[in-house]
Amino acid sequence: MQSIFHPETPADVKNATGLHLVTENTPNGQKVQILLEELADAYGTKWTTTLIDTGTNEQKKDWFLSLNPNGRIPIIIDNTQSPPFTVMETSAELLYLLRLDREHHFSFEDELEQSELLQWLIFWHGSGAPYQGNLRFFRCAQEQSTFAIERFRNETYRVFGVLELQLSGKYTGQPKEFLAGNGKGKFTIADMGTWAWIKNWRQGGYTDDEMAEYPHVLKWVERIAERPAVQRGIGERYKLS
Repeated sequence: MQSIFHPETPADVKNATGLHLVTENTPNGQKVQILLEELADAYGTKWTTTLIDTGTNEQKKDWFLSLNPNGRIPIIIDNTQSPPFTVMETSAELLYLLRLDREHHFSFEDELEQSELLQWLIFWHGSGAPYQGNLRFFRCAQEQSTFAIERFRNETYRVFGVLELQLSGKYTGQPKEFLAGNGKGKFTIADMGTWAWIKNWRQGGYTDDEMAEYPHVLKWVERIAERPAVQRGIGERYKLS
């Protein structure tokens, strides 16, 4: 049986057992890091981690592309499967890890509530993250494009407004503490996948006055930031020395 590993695959990746995460402490990496930390608190889940520096284009090397042809972090390698099973794309990874969430701490048993979770997870994956990611890229680019910056700044701000509508309950009469679920909602992977990006709103150049238009979003950011597993999921364990 052909191995999924390349001759240049790092030893800590090739020799890992159980769940293994290849990541970098960026918003996309943090989504999955947070869920793993939450699963550790809920179930004692264990995994090992390899940190890479995408600034060196490590993610474009053959060993990485053999695991994720898209050349993006993070990657989950599930060595409990034979052969080891790899998962790419953050939302797919969050959904894959829900197989470990036996008691539905971060998802729902109810089909309609789970559908709502999926809607918000996909909304951010398809709209928010690309807009906010492009905003950061063009703001930091050596060649500045006012048109591109304004385009992605406006779209990101608009998406923040969509989240504000959901959290404020403007049209439902039910303010929510989290994005999905009946009543005030429940902390789920939809929140994890969105929060990892939105917490960095200042990097988009937004002012306090602009974000004051979205008070429920700001409270939601603060609420999630207080969780111990979230703090660990963006913390020192995932920072290259």
